[in-house]
Amino acid sequence: MARKLRLEFAGATYHVISRGNYRADVFGDEATKTAFLKCLGEACEKAGWVVHAWCVMSNHYHLCLETPSPNLVEGMRWLQATFSVRFNRFRDERGHVFQGRYKAILVDPEAIGAVGHYIHLNPVRARIVDGAMKLAAWPWTSSAGLMNPRQRPHWFSPVAVLDHAGGLPDTPDGRAKYLDYLAWLQEDDLARKQLQFDRLSKGWVVGSPEFKKELIIEHRHLAAALERGDADDEELAVGMWESRVRCYLDALDKTDGDLANDSKGATWKVAIAMAMKTRTTASNPWLAERLVMGSPFRLSRLVSAAREDPEPVAAALRRMAKCKV
Repeated sequence: MARKLRLEFAGATYHVISRGNYRADVFGDEATKTAFLKCLGEACEKAGWVVHAWCVMSNHYHLCLETPSPNLVEGMRWLQATFSVRFNRFRDERGHVFQGRYKAILVDPEAIGAVGHYIHLNPVRARIVDGAMKLAAWPWTSSAGLMNPRQRPHWFSPVAVLDHAGGLPDTPDGRAKYLDYLAWLQEDDLARKQLQFDRLSKGWVVGSPEFKKELIIEHRHLAAALERGDADDEELAVGMWESRVRCYLDALDKTDGDLANDSKGATWKVAIAMAMKTRTTASNPWLAERLVMGSPFRLSRLVSAAREDPEPVAAALRRMAKCKV
C-alpha cells in the first residue's frame, strides 16, 4: 500500500520535528551538529526553502520552514537520507538514524513567530542554556544567527520572529530587544499560554480555527488522497523533477529526441544535470536515465568537473535560469 501523502502546497510553512532512533543522542557532539546544519543548508538550496527558526538538540531537531514550492516531502527525504548516509559512513555504522517519520505540522502564517520563539527557547527549557539572554552565544539554534547577522546562512530569515515580537527591526537595538522578549516570555506563564506553547508541537496544524477550515476546503482533493493512500511520495517527487527537466529542455530548444541522439556527455546535458543536482533532490540514477547520460557514476563525474570549471556550461545555465518551475 502506498504511503499517505502529507499536505503540501506552494507557500506552506511547517514545524518539523525529527528524533534520533530509539531517542539516541544523534547530535551528541559539535561535529555532528555542524554536519547536520551543512546538510540542511544543501537541502534548502536544492528545495528553495526559507527557514524561520531552527534548533539542533542532542537527540532531535526542530525547524520552522517555509516551502515556496510544494516540496516538503521531496526535500525532507533528501535531507534525512543524505545525513543518515554521511552519519553512518563517518561512524562506520549501519541502520536507521532517525526514529520513524518526521513530524510536520502545518503553521498558520500568523503563528510563524510563535513557533520561532518556541524553537529558540528549546535549549532554555531543557536547561542546556542558562537563560534566554545567553542564546546569542549558543550556536545550535537560529537565535545565534539572528543576533549575529554575519553568521546567518542565506536560507535563514529572522523577519517573522522579530515582527511577531512587537514589530522589531533587524537592527542592533531590535535584536537586543528580541532577547529581552524571549527572556520575558520564558518567565511569563500567561504569555506562553496565550501563544499556545503547549500545542505548538502537537496535532496536524498550528493556527486559528479559520485557518484550519480554509485548509480543509482549499485542499479537499489532497485530503482525499491522504485518506485513500492512492499516490506515494516518490511519485510526487518524480513528477516535479520531470516538470523541471521539461522546462530546461524548452529553454535550450532541445527535445527528447536530442537527448537520445546527442552524446552522453554533451555540454548541454551536463548543464541540465548540474542545475537539477543544485535545485532538486533528483538522484543520479534517475538523472542518468532521464538525460541519457550513461551510468550514474559518469554523470556524477561530469557534474563535478563542471562545478570546478563552469565556463563550458555557463551559457546553457544562463538560458535555463528563466525556468521558474
